[in-house]
Amino acid sequence: MTDVLIVGSGPTGLTLACSLSLGGAAVRVIEGRTAPHRESRGKGLRPGSLDIFEELGAAGPLTAVGSSGVVLRKYFDGAHVNDTAVDGGLLIGQWQIEEALRDRLAGLGVRVEYGSRLAGITQDAAGVRAELADGTVIGARYLAGCDGGHSTTRKLLGIPFEGTGEQEPAMVLGDVRAPGLSRDFWHQWFTSEGGGILLCPMPGTDSFQLQASPEQDEQGELQPPSLESFQRLFDRFARMPGIRLEDPTWLSAWRVNVRMATRMREGRVFLAGDSAHVHPIAGGLGMNTGIADAAALGRTLAAALTGQTGEQALDAYQAERLPVAAEVLADTARRYERVVAAVRTPGRGTEAGLD
Repeated sequence: MTDVLIVGSGPTGLTLACSLSLGGAAVRVIEGRTAPHRESRGKGLRPGSLDIFEELGAAGPLTAVGSSGVVLRKYFDGAHVNDTAVDGGLLIGQWQIEEALRDRLAGLGVRVEYGSRLAGITQDAAGVRAELADGTVIGARYLAGCDGGHSTTRKLLGIPFEGTGEQEPAMVLGDVRAPGLSRDFWHQWFTSEGGGILLCPMPGTDSFQLQASPEQDEQGELQPPSLESFQRLFDRFARMPGIRLEDPTWLSAWRVNVRMATRMREGRVFLAGDSAHVHPIAGGLGMNTGIADAAALGRTLAAALTGQTGEQALDAYQAERLPVAAEVLADTARRYERVVAAVRTPGRGTEAGLD
């Protein structure tokens, strides 16, 4: 029987796995994907997350590649208005963060088990039995669901995910190349008619992360993300005819969701990261909150595994992190509203979400 089975190999699950493995716990990490992704996704590490990675011995590769500051170049109706320098964290792609954590974990003797999808959970006073889609059963003393906003773990436990969500996407996203566009700036184009497009250069790559208002067809229907749609949006908002977007390696859409689990523990099973809370992206708090969840859960489980605390001490994790999640939901909702309002003013951009 393994000590802790971790479901999900994003930043939250990998942070937890490294933390527990460093303490000598026997850990397994399962992942439904068949291979790692290379998508920029959450792209900013806050100082607190870097401190956690420093303790885990995983910060070096990240600071070597990431950018510690970025200049936001703001445009309005196609004209350059101003530049704003922001710092206080590290700009780096999520796939690069996961790669560094996987390498650190491999150095501790643990590798992610890809193509392993959770299908069932049973538990008793002795431990947890996790059944996979292929019929394999894994026994563990504890299980941590770090499997994202659509968490199978949370659904299997029947834990409510309360809050509100929009049906239509508020934004389309992707990773693209934009030859000829300066990589010295995070370009942010907005217009008096509303909407806009952002292109952020991702360190250690030749690509940009694109964020834009969804395109609408003649009937007002929102169009799915595609390279062709991205180019039309770029032409409309950026008004730089010499730039052609190419090589899309990630296409996605983002909907506003403000939800949290009613509890983060069910017996010997715990939730962390997006499986426990999802919220607006303003301020870049999502991935960082999950990393902090993982650090807290790692401390709680390490103490339980070494017999330093009784079973009742397992409630300490939920007692610490559930109020934090509630505040992050409220905080990011406020930040998102500030950004949406601010970008209607020439020269204002996403920095409004950092205030």
